[in-house]
Amino acid sequence: MQLYFIRHGQSINNAKTSNPEIEEHADPFLTEIGIEQAEYLAKYLKEKQHITNDKVRNEQNQYGFGFTHIYASLMERAVATAAPTVRALETVPFSAWIDIHEEGGIYAREKDNRFNALPGKPRSFFEKNFPELNLPDGYDESGWWNRPFESDEDRQPRADKVLAELIARHGNREGQPEERIAIVSHGGFFVRLVSSMLKLSWRQGAHGMRSWFYLNNCSISRFDIHKDWFTIYYINRTDHLPSYLISA
Repeated sequence: MQLYFIRHGQSINNAKTSNPEIEEHADPFLTEIGIEQAEYLAKYLKEKQHITNDKVRNEQNQYGFGFTHIYASLMERAVATAAPTVRALETVPFSAWIDIHEEGGIYAREKDNRFNALPGKPRSFFEKNFPELNLPDGYDESGWWNRPFESDEDRQPRADKVLAELIARHGNREGQPEERIAIVSHGGFFVRLVSSMLKLSWRQGAHGMRSWFYLNNCSISRFDIHKDWFTIYYINRTDHLPSYLISA
């Protein structure tokens, strides 16, 4: 399996880093920059979808991507980032995957209510705005989150579960073509997923220092998952974006 991790485009909360006057949102939407990033991503991936040479090594996807499945979390910014690519590619299945959400879940950001759990978008929101998205059974108008703020103790096990499910769903099978999976998700979850792959201690580096995997908005990272090993081909590629759209 080839696994491509795409971080969502710039959200209104991301933009707060350069404009402290912005009010944080529990489920932040894409900014105008984020929308443009998603459009550039879609154009690039459409141009590179077809595998032009399957006889040579394709470590940098210079011969295409060939996506077979696309997943997004049910946070608005992730679905809104993935949707232009899904529409451009037309035939690649597009499904929501609740467990690839950002750390914490959906929660209030106001000072007096911070970390109070919120429900998340109802089913009708996605049916109206993103009809191409396959939604989970049982997901209704009550929202998809409806749980307390996600504790630190629950975050790594969730990433471990996602990795196991990815391998179970899409791992290489003898006699079957290799699947190429894109997941559109979030920076914090990325670090957890890489920690699952490599069995890293959360944010613990050498010499007592802290560690982090930095991702720009709409960046692409590639991991190949084989029977006995993981291969990291690249992390945080943004060469498909013009320089003025590079953001965090």
